[in-house]
Amino acid sequence: MLNNVTNFAVFSSAATEVRLCLSTPDDHKQGKITWEIPLDPLSNRTGDTWHIGIADLSSDLLYGPSGLDLQYGSPGVYGRGPTWPLALSPLPSAAPPAFDWEGDAPLHRPKEDMIVYEMHVRAFSAHPSSGVRHPGTYLGVIEKLDYLQELGVNALELLPVQEFNELEYYEPGKEPPRYNFWGYSTVGFHAPMDRYAAAGDPGTQLKELVKACHRRGIEVILDIVFNHTAEGNENGLCLSFRGLDNATYYMLAPAGECYNYSGCGNTVNCNHPVVVNFIVDCLRTWVLEYHIDGFRFDLGSVLTRAPSVWTRPHGREGAAADEPGDAVQATADSLSSTSPAASAGPASTQLNPIAESRRSYLEAGGLAVTGTPLADPPLIEAISTDPVLAQTKLIAEAWDCGGLFQVGAFPHYGGRWSEWNSRFRDAARAFLKGATGAAFAPGATGGGAGAGAAWRGGRDATASVNFVTAHDGFSLADLVSYNDKHNELNGEDNRDGESNNLSWNCGEEGPSRVPRVNALRARQARNHLVALLLAQGIPMLTQGDEYGHSKAGNNNTYCHDNELNWLDWDVATRDESGLLRFTKALIKIRQQVPALRQAGWRAPGQLSWHGPDPGAEPDWSEEGRFVAFTLPEAPGAAGGGLYVAFNASHLPVSAKMPVWAERAWRPLLVTGHAAPFDVLAADERLSAEQITALQGVLQPWHREGAVPLLPYSCVVCVSEVAYEDA
Repeated sequence: MLNNVTNFAVFSSAATEVRLCLSTPDDHKQGKITWEIPLDPLSNRTGDTWHIGIADLSSDLLYGPSGLDLQYGSPGVYGRGPTWPLALSPLPSAAPPAFDWEGDAPLHRPKEDMIVYEMHVRAFSAHPSSGVRHPGTYLGVIEKLDYLQELGVNALELLPVQEFNELEYYEPGKEPPRYNFWGYSTVGFHAPMDRYAAAGDPGTQLKELVKACHRRGIEVILDIVFNHTAEGNENGLCLSFRGLDNATYYMLAPAGECYNYSGCGNTVNCNHPVVVNFIVDCLRTWVLEYHIDGFRFDLGSVLTRAPSVWTRPHGREGAAADEPGDAVQATADSLSSTSPAASAGPASTQLNPIAESRRSYLEAGGLAVTGTPLADPPLIEAISTDPVLAQTKLIAEAWDCGGLFQVGAFPHYGGRWSEWNSRFRDAARAFLKGATGAAFAPGATGGGAGAGAAWRGGRDATASVNFVTAHDGFSLADLVSYNDKHNELNGEDNRDGESNNLSWNCGEEGPSRVPRVNALRARQARNHLVALLLAQGIPMLTQGDEYGHSKAGNNNTYCHDNELNWLDWDVATRDESGLLRFTKALIKIRQQVPALRQAGWRAPGQLSWHGPDPGAEPDWSEEGRFVAFTLPEAPGAAGGGLYVAFNASHLPVSAKMPVWAERAWRPLLVTGHAAPFDVLAADERLSAEQITALQGVLQPWHREGAVPLLPYSCVVCVSEVAYEDA
């Protein structure tokens, strides 16, 4: 907006006609268009950008191109009710409401110090037990930040908060109702999710959340979805990209069918020059406008695939967008890199020179077959080198639904990118339920020959975002309670969700009243947390796992806005299992021991391997079930070394600990002990006298320099200065 003139602009190389539709809020609620203004293809079109300026528009008007499509670059959306469908966007303001950041800025925490907490904004505080004033909202999260600070996490990875179609799976009258709860179905890329706001502006409330997090030393990372949109396949909805320029924004086959590397019906044409600029512009907006610290890219391998490149067939001016015609070499004229959101605000005013130059990928005749993985994808290069994004955390889910798996090999441009490490997840799960430790050990500790060799380009350990669970899959409690998925409530006859979960129910499927089974599950849950939080790399904890949240064996709860996904604050607060206390203790150990947060891969001497006998390495064969390691004390320190041992066997083990001069080993965590004796620290749950009594029981082993490990248990010990008995 300039001099009270509102300029509307949209990119479309395929459109033969564009109309601007304006509605008053009242007309919009009734599904009416108040004014429909056709754009002249001669005076209102420059290249492939359609534009029109209108003076003195009322600030409460809503707009949309073609009367059908949501303006994808809009900072907000308006609907006709509390849920979808949403169709129109608010007009930009010449003087948008000021937000007082009070000196806030992104935190730029070193990656090796990060402890990530994967969170769903609504699920975090929606349960009645949360007791917040605004459950299920950005403000609700703010009310619970003290909990996260006490837990010890310092980065939130928010499941999608860009506007999405939550009614994508909804069928009226069907019970239980199915919603798009997770949010992986974007329709408004620049707009914060409206239903995550209490009464008022969602953008302002998201900013309040970010500012409140930063005050507590917590970074905010957005899980962001550029691999597909909510429009489905070629027979799907027409919400935004499809109506504007189907052949530019989507990967299309010759007959107009959508490529489906996303598993959701369509695939965004991420490495098309126009789309590259759109995505970079979007990321800049979130950083500049909302002070976001970083991004996790859903199905990130889609972002490395070659685009499809179509123009209108020669001599057929006016071919429809869903009739792409002949594939031709693109030129600067036919594929302008002008951003369709160039008038959206300051985030769009500085074009990325790398994004501009990557037009040569198409112009020089370097066309690759659509979908081919590219060694140097234009989009990844543009994101990695953009000056506005220079200090952001970039995390790739380095695979897609087309079979492309790039964990350890994602294009990273000098280490700018980290990756969700599914190999760590699978190796940890397999070992802890009784498989060999040969695959688990190097990734878990950063030691061993070639531990960093799997990470392309010599990256350090922060390239690996370690996790044992995520939103997609079993929760930690269910991982140790179910052998099989139980997704019947999803309405797909239990066909959906991953079947190979590397889970173990410890002897009985689902809830159990057998003490032996429940004790084993408690040990196994703690074993997984130790493996995660003491591993080298960046640990990611999934919301609810810290207290043992169960989803009743459902490993694909994408469609449930209910207790399956909502955190139960009564259970968390009571912490009857002691798991929350154990998790806090583990995080505290990670924070206090610098060797656990070492970015570089460990050199010889920085870590030692042990079997039950400290003079020998573990048995790395298929039969080996015991792995132990020691981390030395920091130079000049009087203690602080660690001994960590895992017994993944069905038999108990008495392990000898290394002998260090003038040092003794003190147990910190023993998963074989029932809570509260699993955490050997005096607090409101366990007195110093009780700890002394337990140490007396263990004294016979300690005199021999040994530690007993129950089946499927682990122990964490710290070195201390040894004092002779008086």
